[in-house]
Amino acid sequence: MSRHPIPAREIERLVADGQPIVIHEGYALDLGAWIDRHPGGRLAILHMVGSDATDQINIYHSPKALLMMKQHRLGPIHEPWTNLTPPIRSPEFQQKPAHEKGADVHTNGRRSRRSVDLGSAAAVLNKKLSTTATCTRRTSPTASVDPEKQPLIPASDSAADKKSARERYATALEHKEVVAGLLGNPSVDAETQRAIIMEYRALHEQIKAEGLYSCRYVEYLKESVRYTLLFATFLYLLYSKWYLTSAIVLGLFWQQIMFTAHDAGHRGITGNFVVDTLIGAFIADFCCGLSIGWWKSSHNVHHLITNMPEHDPDIQNVPLFSTSPTYMKSILSSFYNFQFVWDGVADFLIPYQRYTYYPVMALARFNLYALSWAHLMSPRAAQLGAAWWTRPVEIAFMACYWALFGYGLVWLTLPSWPIRIGFVLISHLATMILHVQITLSHWGMPTADLGPNESFPQRQLRTTMDVDCPAWLDFVHGGLQFQAVHHLFPRVPRHNLRRGQVLVRQFCERTQIKYQCYGFVKGNEIVLGRLEEVAKMVTTLVDCQRYMAETGESGLH
Repeated sequence: MSRHPIPAREIERLVADGQPIVIHEGYALDLGAWIDRHPGGRLAILHMVGSDATDQINIYHSPKALLMMKQHRLGPIHEPWTNLTPPIRSPEFQQKPAHEKGADVHTNGRRSRRSVDLGSAAAVLNKKLSTTATCTRRTSPTASVDPEKQPLIPASDSAADKKSARERYATALEHKEVVAGLLGNPSVDAETQRAIIMEYRALHEQIKAEGLYSCRYVEYLKESVRYTLLFATFLYLLYSKWYLTSAIVLGLFWQQIMFTAHDAGHRGITGNFVVDTLIGAFIADFCCGLSIGWWKSSHNVHHLITNMPEHDPDIQNVPLFSTSPTYMKSILSSFYNFQFVWDGVADFLIPYQRYTYYPVMALARFNLYALSWAHLMSPRAAQLGAAWWTRPVEIAFMACYWALFGYGLVWLTLPSWPIRIGFVLISHLATMILHVQITLSHWGMPTADLGPNESFPQRQLRTTMDVDCPAWLDFVHGGLQFQAVHHLFPRVPRHNLRRGQVLVRQFCERTQIKYQCYGFVKGNEIVLGRLEEVAKMVTTLVDCQRYMAETGESGLH
C-alpha cells in the first residue's frame, strides 16, 4: 500500500482502465479481487466505483467486515474527494457480453490485478439536459408542467420522429424535476453536503452508543406467538372445512412472517450472516415460496441507489406502472440488463395506472414467484463467493414449499377445482397489504438525480417516506413504516426503529432536510397522486402527437 496520497487523476485512470476503485475513510480500495466474492453481489460495489462510499460501507458492514477492508487499500487519497459518476451508470456497460465483464487476468501463472469492465463513463458525464420549443396545444397536466415550456412534438408520424420527440419531452420533464429538487432541498455544494455527512456520522455514533444495533429478542418471542396463532387458526379452519376463510388467515400469516424475513435479510436479528440467512431462507423460501436471495440481490441495490429509474429495480415496472418521466426514454436497466421499451402498450396502460395500482398489488405475489425462480436459475445466484451454499438451500426450501402448498394442500386437501382456485386467489389477495406497504414509501417520492455530490443521507431522506402510526399498530406495518430511518441505518433491528425515528427527526432539524412522514391514508394519496401526475404527462404526449399527425400543425404559434 502506498503511503503517499494517490492523485485524483490516477484514480480516474484506474477506473477508466476497469478497476473497481472505491473510496473508504480516506483510502482508495481496489476491490477487483473481492467483487465476485462479495456476498452482497457485484452490483452493490459497481454502483460505488469512483465514489466516497464511506457511509454506505460503514452502515452495511459489521466491525469484522470493516477490518477486512484494510487489506484492499491502495493508499490514501487527497481529501475532500470529488465523486466520479460510477461507470455502470453508462449504457455501454450493460451492452457488452457477459464474458467480457470481470474476467480474471493471469500472467505467468500468477493472478494479476483484476480488471472489471465498468463501461465508459464518458457518455454519462457528457450528458446534457436540453429543453426545446413548445407544444401549446394542450393545457398543463400538473402544476409543475408549464404548457408554455413543454417540448416541441413534431407533426411527423414516423416512428423515429415520435421516439425523438418523446425523449426530448421526457428530458425536459426530468430537467424540471431536477430544478424542483435543487430548490426544495439543501444545496448540493461541497460545503453543505460535507456538513450533512458529518452530522450523519455523529448520528450513527449516537445510534451505536444507545445500543440500537442490539436486537431485543423478547420482541421476536412476541412475534412468534402471533405467527403461531395465525397458523394454528388457519389449520383449524382448514380442518373444519372453512376452506376460503382459512385462505384469508394463511395470507395474513404470510404477510406477517415476511417482516421477520426482511429483518434477517438485513442481518438485523443475530448479526451473523449464516444464521440470519438461514432464518430468512426458512421463512421466505420454505414458508412463503419466495427467494430471499432474489430479494437481497435487488434490495441491496435499491438501498444504495434509491429511486434512480435506470438502476433501482424496485421502481422498474413499465409498461404496467411508471413513477418517472425517465421511462418514456426506453431506459436500459443496469440491474436486469434489459431494456424497458416504451411502446404503444405503455401509452395505453400508464394513463390508467392510478386505477390499476390496487388490482395489480393484489396479484403481485404471483410475479414474485416467477422472479424468485428466475433469480435462482440465473448466474447471479451463483456469484456470491463464500455464500455459494445459499442457492442449493433456497432451491431445496422452495421445492418443499411447492410440495406442501401446491401438492399437499391445494391438490390433495382441497376437494374441488372451484375451491382450489378460490383458495389460491383469496390467500394471495390477502397479502395485498404487504405489497402496498412495500411500494408506499418510494413510489410517490422524487426520482430526480441531483448529481454525484448529493450525500447519501440527503438522497435517502429525499426519496423515502415514513408512515405515521401509533405504537400499538406497529405490528401491522412490521417496521416498514420506518423506511426513511431504515434506509439510513438498515442493520438496526426493527423494534428499535421507533427510537431511531426520534433521533432522525432531530438530525433533519439540524440539517434542514425535510423528514417526510404521513399517515397511511395520506401516503396512499401521495402515491396515487404521483401515478396520476405521470399519467397526465403521458396523456399530454399521446394527445399532442395524435393531434399533430391529424392536422399537420407544428404546435408553434
